[in-house]
Amino acid sequence: MGPEPWPREPVPSLVGDVWHWQLEAMQVVSRVRADLRARIAHPSVSSTSTDDARDGLLLVFEELASNALRHGGGAVRALVVAGTDGWLLDLSDEAPDRPPVPAVDRDPALGGMGLHLVAQLSTAYGWECRPGRKHVWARLPNGLAPLEPAPDRVPEPRAGDHPR
Repeated sequence: MGPEPWPREPVPSLVGDVWHWQLEAMQVVSRVRADLRARIAHPSVSSTSTDDARDGLLLVFEELASNALRHGGGAVRALVVAGTDGWLLDLSDEAPDRPPVPAVDRDPALGGMGLHLVAQLSTAYGWECRPGRKHVWARLPNGLAPLEPAPDRVPEPRAGDHPR
């Protein structure tokens, strides 16, 4: 029984602020993480997300970035899109022939559990090949459940909402 493959899904599009970085080497990851941490600490982001959600984003960034550098290689690029209801993380490298493979039956103390962690923290995830590059992505929630409409403000059903 082989490992559960990482789903092969195209990177979704998300509307929002786009931030990107080049990751030349492992030591750059902590600097970029600090930059990302500062950006999501900005009141415009921190007011629309929870501490746990922001911690999750930083954790997933670190896992995907170190995987891209360790197992991918070449010019590694990180892209984060900050949308209204969460984030899209896209880490790409120059090893399209090496798909992400979650570790199976390994002692967590030996590491390699990153993709499992990413899967737990994400609402969606996957990978795709584009010419000369592999993109591994994850979609993360902002931690705030959608607000329930107040009882006296129930939206009126519109004609288009019902199948004919």
